Amino acid sequence: MSETAATGEPGSYLEWLSGRPKIAPMVAIWTVATSALAIGLGLFHLYVAYFGTPEPRSFRSSHLFVILVLGILLNPLWRDKPGPGKGHAPSSARAVAGRAVDATLLTLCVAIQAYLLVDIDSFLSRVGRPNPTDILVGFATLALVLELTRRTVGWPMVLVAAFFATHALFAPYFPGFLNGPPASQRKFIDILIMGQEGVYGQPLHVAATYIILFVIFGALLNKAGASRVFVDLATALTGRLHGGPAKAAIVGSAFLGMVSGSAVANVVTTGAVSIPMMKRLGFKAKFAGAVEACASSGGQITPPVMGAAAFIMAEFLQVSYVTILTAALIPAILYFATVYFMVDMEARRLELPLMEAADCPRVRDVLKEGWAPLMSLVALIGLLMIGYTPMFAAFWTILALSVIVMLRQRNRLSPQDWFAGLEEGVRIAVPVTIACACAGIIIGSIFLSGLGLKFTNLVVVLADGNLFIMLCLAGVAGIVLGMGMTTTAVYITLAALLVPALVASGVEPMAAHFFALYYGVVSSITPPVALASFAAAGLAGAGPMETAVESARVGVTKYIAPFLFVYNPALLFQGPLYLTALSFAVNLAGLWALSACLSGYAGGRLGPVARGGIGLSGALLLVPPGAVILPGLSGYAFILAGAAGVILLMTLRPGRLHNVTEV
Repeated sequence: MSETAATGEPGSYLEWLSGRPKIAPMVAIWTVATSALAIGLGLFHLYVAYFGTPEPRSFRSSHLFVILVLGILLNPLWRDKPGPGKGHAPSSARAVAGRAVDATLLTLCVAIQAYLLVDIDSFLSRVGRPNPTDILVGFATLALVLELTRRTVGWPMVLVAAFFATHALFAPYFPGFLNGPPASQRKFIDILIMGQEGVYGQPLHVAATYIILFVIFGALLNKAGASRVFVDLATALTGRLHGGPAKAAIVGSAFLGMVSGSAVANVVTTGAVSIPMMKRLGFKAKFAGAVEACASSGGQITPPVMGAAAFIMAEFLQVSYVTILTAALIPAILYFATVYFMVDMEARRLELPLMEAADCPRVRDVLKEGWAPLMSLVALIGLLMIGYTPMFAAFWTILALSVIVMLRQRNRLSPQDWFAGLEEGVRIAVPVTIACACAGIIIGSIFLSGLGLKFTNLVVVLADGNLFIMLCLAGVAGIVLGMGMTTTAVYITLAALLVPALVASGVEPMAAHFFALYYGVVSSITPPVALASFAAAGLAGAGPMETAVESARVGVTKYIAPFLFVYNPALLFQGPLYLTALSFAVNLAGLWALSACLSGYAGGRLGPVARGGIGLSGALLLVPPGAVILPGLSGYAFILAGAAGVILLMTLRPGRLHNVTEV
């Protein structure tokens, strides 16, 4: 679930402290406080999940300010974080100043939360008419959120949030369509802090109720050895096929994506095993890294446990989480199928040998040894499918996991393991929650200034009624924003700015929101800032940029799929099932043909003419049935032409295809 990169540090300070390292007393106090606070917050959320949430505002603010405190403790200013190999905290003047700043921020967190909770009824009664103290506390809260966003998420999101907030306050000084009436400080704080449209809005609500529980579940599942089981099961299923290790990476990352929404974390988890195996088999380093990056970046679009954005999407659309999971199913299958096609064709083109049978475990043996953690995942899917809320389902799944793993010595969690997993889950939730709070600043500022409506109108005018141009503009915006912001933040920003324009142009709301989600995810494999590809390049020993370029080629479906389901919502189960099945089959064939074109192999090596022909046929198959390309010529004609082209090309012998291109 986490959107943070894996750092290679221990999953828990509790585990580290259990080794009784020799550290300075101040550092020991710091780390013990961090562990205790994280575990305490995790237990609090388990309690709330069972007994129900308290008054919404006090619950959200309590969650946020504990997370802010943890953000300060985990990301201290101007000095190393406590941890293995860190020794003791440095005593330079810069470090002393950092301690002073952190102490001030910690005190400010406690003071603000005390101000809110001492008389919460009185505070809530002032919504709509904040007093001077409320305004001061509000600006202090915004400053804390922005500073912790800088520490945990990065400068890009801070700059985006600061721009929208500044615009809301000083709109008369902005040029062009950005020009507008100003908002008073009183109104600004009322919307962003006291109301439900800003920091304490829907994104933070989702983070405090759903996301943190699913992150804790994922952390505990990994403690029980699920990651190893996923990798072994994937190897057992695909290891004996052409390009076995690469296919195992795809399947393993798809499995791991069920419980983790972090592309980089998936890369370092499965890539540490799969990338060396791919290289030993004969794949080039950049291709091995690209396959792992593409497979791992599919985690946030893979049911049943997608990234944090999926929970927020359900809230925005006012539909059940199961509805989101169902809609996500076919696009995810199309994406992983395309990566699978690319691997298979590359392995056959290079004539790589099969894996040794001794290196491939049997499915029966893997399930026999690792069934315990997998059963909890089955329980989660079952609870969601029969209609329980994600919060309720996550709680009982965590409880089920804790009981089930006690039945197997191999997967058994000791009390220390359980608390360490709880702490690790909360630590992973810190940047996600802070990003959601910062996204609330963006949403509230856009709501206050009316910029969202202006931006929607501008996009409509620029597109001049052309939906394709509008989608291209939205896709570019998503990729650019995604280069410096988390997927959740990108999705929320696009949902506020561009989704209304897409819906106003006739796009189904579900398709519009999924378009925003996909283009928030794709930046992880898109140059020049492709974090998942860069992490995979490090493991593969390949150049970061060449791996990113290769990733964009292997993961081409992630760029195409959003256009497919916007023009053909049947791919999201929006419409009759027969149309969904037909659309899936046709698009799968088209993506296979496109993969053959990009890899230069379809039963044999393809030269330029054959590659161009099969690529054109694949493109024709991908034309949505309802799209009018030329006057009086619908997409059905293109589908028929594409199918005929694929059939014609595949009836030719590979050698003949090769000979045609040599002429």
